[in-house]
Amino acid sequence: MAAVIGRSRPLVGITASVHGSRIAAMANRLALWRAGAASVRITAEAPFPIDRLDALVVGGGDDIDAALYGESARPHIRIDPERDRLEMRALDCAAKRGLPVLGICRGSQMINVHRGGSLHVDIHEVYEEAPHMRTVLPRKRIRIEPDSRLYCILGIAECRVNALHHQSVDRVGDGLRVVARERAGIVQGIEAPDEPFMIGVQWHPEYLVADSRQQGLFRRLVATAMGAAPLDDIAGTAQPGAERIEAPPDRRPVRAQG
Repeated sequence: MAAVIGRSRPLVGITASVHGSRIAAMANRLALWRAGAASVRITAEAPFPIDRLDALVVGGGDDIDAALYGESARPHIRIDPERDRLEMRALDCAAKRGLPVLGICRGSQMINVHRGGSLHVDIHEVYEEAPHMRTVLPRKRIRIEPDSRLYCILGIAECRVNALHHQSVDRVGDGLRVVARERAGIVQGIEAPDEPFMIGVQWHPEYLVADSRQQGLFRRLVATAMGAAPLDDIAGTAQPGAERIEAPPDRRPVRAQG
């Protein structure tokens, strides 16, 4: 992990597309600043040495090239191969250096692909019950595994999140586990239990600026980068007062016919 000595704030890299949303960039930078970190936007045209970072946020954006996980690309889907290569290299470096990593939407999917997992190219071809929802508002209800680090950070087993995706995790990558799903069974959260901080969320916490629980993801990322994360932040340790509910039933996807 990079040394934060000599800096007033740890430095967090945020990966993005060259033509990515400036609103998303500002939202991420604000969330990290409020959490106590400085940040730098990293794109294929504006790379940044990963070994100078203290943590990494793999941001949202265009779909990941399906060839990276053994599927065929769809002609109507926009991809960004240069960004894919940038993020794969960034995750390689982060893994070697033990950097804390937060994946947001596409970023969560990229963490899974980097670990050898695969994606559903289109969730609505697989999960027929899933509502067609696209909103920055917290309208989608998800459940979080009580023995997960994500649960420890959010302090709640059920919450509402936003939804701006049409792909999701299929086969789970090496060393990862699914820790959150929505009612239809779509994966909403993954994490690496053996890493200090590697969490991927399918939603966009940076847009939920008034939700202290969601902003806690950024706070914990920064705290881990500074070596100041609570010692009890381990799987199976719930925060006081957090709601406990039974884990959701195993919902297997219903594949569309034809």
